[in-house]
Amino acid sequence: MRTDPFRDLDRIAAQLLGTTAAGTWTRPNPMPLDAWRSGDEFVVCFDLPGVSLDAIDIDIERNVLTVKAERRPTGSGDDVEVQVSERPLGVFSRQLFLGDTLDTEHIKADYDAGVLTLRIPVAEKAKPRKIQIATADDRQAINA
Repeated sequence: MRTDPFRDLDRIAAQLLGTTAAGTWTRPNPMPLDAWRSGDEFVVCFDLPGVSLDAIDIDIERNVLTVKAERRPTGSGDDVEVQVSERPLGVFSRQLFLGDTLDTEHIKADYDAGVLTLRIPVAEKAKPRKIQIATADDRQAINA
């Protein structure tokens, strides 16, 4: 595989400066997520390809949920000569600020095929409920 050293220098400079060749700012997110509400729970999915389960850490303090993941290099060793390395490596984290209407005591997490899925239930106090309307007859029956 042939390499162009000037192209590599341009790529490295763009990564360090956070710009593309056109000069527009870019910041690739190594931990993209999708979030949605499904019934009585919020679902958040993080893409973590190439991250092993033991390299993922999920913490919650007050209403701040923090997900940390470490993508370690593959193909490392004394006899390995890396030809191309474009995937971000290292420790990455994302924080989500959860509202008081979510039940942070019952969060469920699973990891499958490089996707971390968190299911955060809506708290009972935040679920919609019907309010009974009293009539004058009801009030008289209570007072009797």
